[in-house]
This record gives sequence, C-alpha cells and structure tokens, in this order.
Amino acid sequence: MNPLFRNDRAGEFPDSWYAASADIPAKRTDLKGQHNADVCIIGAGFTGLTAALRLAETGFDVIILDAHRAGFGASGRNGGQVGTGYNWGQEDLAKKMGDGPARAVWDLAEMSKADIAELAGKYAPEARLTPGVAHGAYSQKKIREIHEDCEFQAKTYGYTLNEPLDQTAFNDLVKTKKYRGGALDMGAGHIHPLRYALGLAKAAEAAGVTIYEGSPVHNVTKGDPAKVQTDKGQVMAKHVIYAGNGYLPNIEDKIAAKVMPINSFICATEPLGDKAADVLARDIAVADDKFVVNYYRMSEDNRFLFGGRENYGIGFPKDISTKLIERMEDLFPQLKGVGIDYVWGGTLGITMTRLPCVQRLEPNIWSGAGFSGHGVALSGFTGRVIAEAIAGQEEKFDAMAKLPVPSFPGGSTFRMPLLTLAMTWYALRDRLGI
Repeated sequence: MNPLFRNDRAGEFPDSWYAASADIPAKRTDLKGQHNADVCIIGAGFTGLTAALRLAETGFDVIILDAHRAGFGASGRNGGQVGTGYNWGQEDLAKKMGDGPARAVWDLAEMSKADIAELAGKYAPEARLTPGVAHGAYSQKKIREIHEDCEFQAKTYGYTLNEPLDQTAFNDLVKTKKYRGGALDMGAGHIHPLRYALGLAKAAEAAGVTIYEGSPVHNVTKGDPAKVQTDKGQVMAKHVIYAGNGYLPNIEDKIAAKVMPINSFICATEPLGDKAADVLARDIAVADDKFVVNYYRMSEDNRFLFGGRENYGIGFPKDISTKLIERMEDLFPQLKGVGIDYVWGGTLGITMTRLPCVQRLEPNIWSGAGFSGHGVALSGFTGRVIAEAIAGQEEKFDAMAKLPVPSFPGGSTFRMPLLTLAMTWYALRDRLGI
C-alpha cells in the first residue's frame, strides 16, 4: 500500500481537535497535464509552504504538489511546540561540530523562532503563538544535564530565557509528582499548527504560488529542467524541493537512507474548565526527557492535549487510545475518568542523530526532512533556507547542511527493523527509569 495512504483516507483531515477548530478551505484542484515552473515543491507542509512563500516574494514561479491537502500531514497534526535549538543538548552539539559551526546552527535555530513569530503574526494570528515551553526530568542525572545546558546557553550564547527549576518550582508549574525538576524556556512557545499551515497556504497563494492537492508524486526525472510526475500530469521545473518529510514515499534513495517515518499520537480531553489549573499552572507547553517523549499543553478552550506512546510499525495500531491514555493518567492521576473527545495520529521523519537532514541532492534538487520532533520552527525555516539558496544566498543552507546526519545502517532496507529494536530497548529503559 502506498505509504501516503497507509493511515489516512485520501484528502480527509484526521478527526483531530486541530481540524475541528480550524477554518478549512475547499479542496484545491489536482494537477492535470503539463506545466512549467521555476520551482516545483513536493509537499504542502511547513517546509514546502514557507519555501514557496519566500520564493514567490522574490519573483519565482512556484508550483506545490501535495498528495492530500495543504497542512494535512505532520504540519497540521503535531504537538504545536516551537522549541529552542535542536534535539540535542547544545553543549553536546558544540563538542561534536566544533564551537564555530555549533554557534552558526544555534543562531539559525534562534532565527527559526523569530521567523515563525513573524509569519504567524502576519498571516495566521488565529494560530495563537504563545510563549513558554517547560522540559521535565525524571532523574537527578537528567536534571543536571538540563541545568548544565541552560547554563551553557546563557554563558556561551547569552540566552537567558531558559530558566533552571528545582523540583518544588517545577511541580508548582506542572501538577505531577513524577518530575524531579527541569527548566522553563520562555523563549520557546506553542501554536495551533493547522491554523498556522493554512495561513501559510493562503499567504503563498496570494503571493502567486499555485497549490495542487490530491496530486501524489511518484517519480522525479533528474535533469535541467527536472520532470516531476503525478498520475495525471507533470511539472517541468528548474528546481525541485522535496518537502514531504515522513510522508515522502521512497522516491529518492538519498533521503530514504537518512530519514525514517515513525508515528506519534495525541488525544484531546473534553474541556476541563477550572480543572485545567489542576494540571498546568500556566499556559505553557511541556515535554519530558523520556526517549518515547510525553508532550502536552492546554488548548484555548481548556482541553488537555496529550501526546506520546511508542509505535514500532509503519501503520497505526488498531487501538491508539488505550496506551496513550494510560500514559496520560499515570502522569496525571487527577485526569482519570476525564472524557476524551479526540484521538489522532501522525507521521514524522526522524534521523539517526535526531538532527535535521538538509541536502542538495543535485545542482537543482533540494531536500529538508528528519526534524525529529523539533519541526514546528525548524521545518519552516529550512524551507526559507532552501529558498534563499535557490536565489543564490547559500550561507544558511551550508551551515545547516553541516549538521551530523549519517545514513541508517543498511540504508532504507534495514532502518525499520533496527529502529524497532532500538525503540523497544529505550521504551524499556523509560519504564524502568534507567
């Protein structure tokens, strides 16, 4: 079965709280016949839409092709957390890359947060970008690591918005006894991701971008121009951008070798009213230090949006709810018995190092993927970086392309069984508290 349709009905948004609380436009037409463009983008998520908007603003003729709908994939169904940095501690990243390259990618990550603030303010104020993300730790070792990274960020980069918290301060903020401390980053934030994606799509079209929905790409013929083929048509383009992330079929081996799709799941409770304050003392998002991470926040109508739980297959499990709700109630016993109104899943792209994979595959073919849970800001910014590179400004692209992202052992053939073994091991470590 085509991986684009393994867990979803063609063109139908999942039954999520995001879809229920967004103003979704009528379906756009699909691609038919031959078309020409300066740039053809595969995927209408944060990466593709941001790249298209930036390119159109500088005069490029852009076509986006999406197998489903704009904002349909991970961009429209994720946890909504706009994080600082990457899925590595910044000090560890500096040790791996060297001080100069690490500082360069830190600066780009900071720009990514500013970029999403600018675009959300202009094109999607209804997405309600809100400051504050807390990071909780279960062990003294992890607390030390979090606090040391806060200190490193402040000392090395002058970033003082990430405040270390002891157990008392953290438990006053996040109403569970499970965490022994953590940090609160007021330079990070959270957003309604689907409203943001839909706002980007509308802005891109207003700038002259053409978006074709229901148009899965099954082949790209390299050349100048490159030919992008769908079932009913083709685009001849001077440049191609792969922006499908975890929803990209295996049509490019150089991406498939480094980026693997995995699934994550979210539930939304019934509105909690005043009881919301018994879970979170402030309107912040939270993630924790489990390998199979828990992530959560309140919606604007005081529903608890809780995400996590492991899944080792490409397809969704038949029962998404039970294990997910068990994790939520274990962390917050005060929520036992609360009504659950929505449960949904989605697919993201991860890499071996959990760092973004930014590649120039050919002189005129580009890719950004593998954001590994840090994609709300970084994926869209990667689209901007690729757009700037196509326009001749490659400094940011070259800096991001230096992030260490090796291929999975055995490439795309063995990445799934190897990751299944690793995820099983780390999930066991999570349960044992190792």
